Amino acid sequence: MLTKLAFRNILRQRRRSLLTLLSMAGGYLLLCISLSLSEGSYNNIIDVFTRDHTGHIQIHSENYLQRPSIYKQIDDPDRVIAFIEESFSIGSIAPRIYSPALAYGDNKTSPTQLVGIDSNREEKTSLLAQKIKQGRYFEEDVVPDEEGYFPAMIGYSLAKALRLELGQEIVLISQGVDGSIANDIFRVTAIVGAKDSFERMNVYLPMAAVAQFLAMDNAVHELALTLPTLHQTEKLAKQIKATLQVEFSGQNLSVEPWQEVEQSFYNGMQADKRGTYISMGIIIFIVSIGVLNTVLMSTLERTREFGVLKAIGTRPSLLFCMIVLEATLLSVCGCIIGLLMALPINSYFVLHGIVLSQGFDMGGILFDRLLGEFSWFTMGIPALVVIGSAFVVSMVPALRAARISPIQALHTV
Repeated sequence: MLTKLAFRNILRQRRRSLLTLLSMAGGYLLLCISLSLSEGSYNNIIDVFTRDHTGHIQIHSENYLQRPSIYKQIDDPDRVIAFIEESFSIGSIAPRIYSPALAYGDNKTSPTQLVGIDSNREEKTSLLAQKIKQGRYFEEDVVPDEEGYFPAMIGYSLAKALRLELGQEIVLISQGVDGSIANDIFRVTAIVGAKDSFERMNVYLPMAAVAQFLAMDNAVHELALTLPTLHQTEKLAKQIKATLQVEFSGQNLSVEPWQEVEQSFYNGMQADKRGTYISMGIIIFIVSIGVLNTVLMSTLERTREFGVLKAIGTRPSLLFCMIVLEATLLSVCGCIIGLLMALPINSYFVLHGIVLSQGFDMGGILFDRLLGEFSWFTMGIPALVVIGSAFVVSMVPALRAARISPIQALHTV
């Protein structure tokens, strides 16, 4: 009976109820599209940024991330990799070796970051293979050429600084793990990235070449993992850390999600998100004012009716529930209409996005469009917000109707 009364009261003023429905539907549509573009663009940037070099999760020995050292190694990485792949659902995992070095070529010297990679695993984990500007990526089984030189891929800025081109020799000098001076000659087979990209001053060598160069034997400095989805990164990092501490207790391995590896980037994005949520709050406020106006007007028009109902014994709680139910039903219907409008628009944004007239560069990667995201979060949160705000603002006129005395209500004009 309560539901029937609520529908009857909604249909009394069809035009006003229709305008309120459209207001709620418009609010849901704006919230849904704003949230979709916000989450979709952020997740796209995060995915490209993390796949560019950091990965979604990184594993190191001890506190390597805070104080890097060539002596902080992950021993027997093949066993660790096999255990992680068997125990957890991940996308890919790539081992890496890092070392500072001095590069020499064409009578020029420059400091550089030496990076040893497994070509097959790195291609599945990062975007390195896609950023080759000249030359070719490492083959799966890398062997020295006929002169005994291992291939090397060097960053764009390093190639410019040393005046090196494909096929020329680059000399690297560093310190081996055993305390010896590491020096060797390598053949430039590829130039990577651009002048603003992360790897602009790096030298990439095959894992076997770096292990031999630094006398590291079978050890690495980092394991970079990618996941099928970004939403479980921190949770999965904690699970992996707890498991590795039990299985490989002697190595003291640390596991960090990308939020800790790139903390400044993460904090910047969170600050930008808060600005987006403020804009959404303004939309919610406007929708709430419209709902309050409709419910309040409906309540004021029926004040004498409420007085009669209370005079014949209707409980105040029943009046309260009826008015709140009317606003809730209006908001639910408004969300359904908004959902029907949002589905095709959001689908277009997910597939095509909004093309920017002038894209922006981040680490050598061009972002030229804002993409949407279709998920329970982007479609469900706006509905909860609209329904929740309607529920809250309807309490004010509902409390007024429940508290008014029959005599006062009957004397109301």
